[in-house]
Amino acid sequence: MHFTKVFAALSLFGTVALGQTKVKVMPLGDSITEITCWRASLWDNLVNAGLASQVDFVGSMSNNPENCRAATGSFDLNHEGHSGWLAIDIANNYLQGWLASYKPDIVMFMLGTNDVFQGRGTNDIMNAYTKMVQLMRASNPNMKIIVDLVIPATFSNNGLQAINAQIPNWARNLNSTASPIYIADTATGYTTGMLRDGVHPNAQGDALITQRLTPVLLPLIRASLGGGQTPTQPPTTTSPPTQTSQPTQTPTPTAVQPTPGTVAKWGQCGGNGYNGPTGCVSGSTCQKINDWYSQCI
Repeated sequence: MHFTKVFAALSLFGTVALGQTKVKVMPLGDSITEITCWRASLWDNLVNAGLASQVDFVGSMSNNPENCRAATGSFDLNHEGHSGWLAIDIANNYLQGWLASYKPDIVMFMLGTNDVFQGRGTNDIMNAYTKMVQLMRASNPNMKIIVDLVIPATFSNNGLQAINAQIPNWARNLNSTASPIYIADTATGYTTGMLRDGVHPNAQGDALITQRLTPVLLPLIRASLGGGQTPTQPPTTTSPPTQTSQPTQTPTPTAVQPTPGTVAKWGQCGGNGYNGPTGCVSGSTCQKINDWYSQCI
């Protein structure tokens, strides 16, 4: 069973701008975004949910180095994945221009791997995250932001784990009602056996990333279109949804599992309009984030 970490206000979501027919989603990152196939399998899930015609992946890149294929047909190739690039450089030199050019409604990103490999400190990386959020909100005050936990690598893994340890408090401190920050837990259960070269996902790793992004992204798209609820803790599952490439085995979970009537760690446990369980799994307590969202922490 796996759980998606979510920090967000659960109301006052703006719909797509007047005259705009599609929700613009920017996949942002480094080579883990550019040269892997999870974007194709994520697109499959948009198709299967009946949302692909209402979504536009945006960005200056449209390459497909691994010749990835969506099972449902062609997929939207646009993205801002840049192999070898640092979060620090993207924040300081590039993101503002990309946002101005493509005007996304939702940005989802995984960054920091190259920063760690090049010896950059965790504080510098998190400061780059903060600057990116500031630029996103300057571009669009209603920006919806999805931050992926960084997947492991076979070297420099302590630095990557240090980023993931910082993200929850960082996200909570920067969260806002108009521009919420969600965390997609793409790291829990991710093993180095899901890497093809020690850094980049193989088919099994792509499937796990897609599994963790789907229950966060799809409700945000529906909410942006004005036709759905914002994300809550997704149903637990022991296998991923249908993907282009299925993993050969279900990753071993590391999170404590909830008993019936309780909520997993990082799940929603209260807030205006919430009518689900309010008890938390052992080791966590329900803490109010704002009037619309309480979370098991």
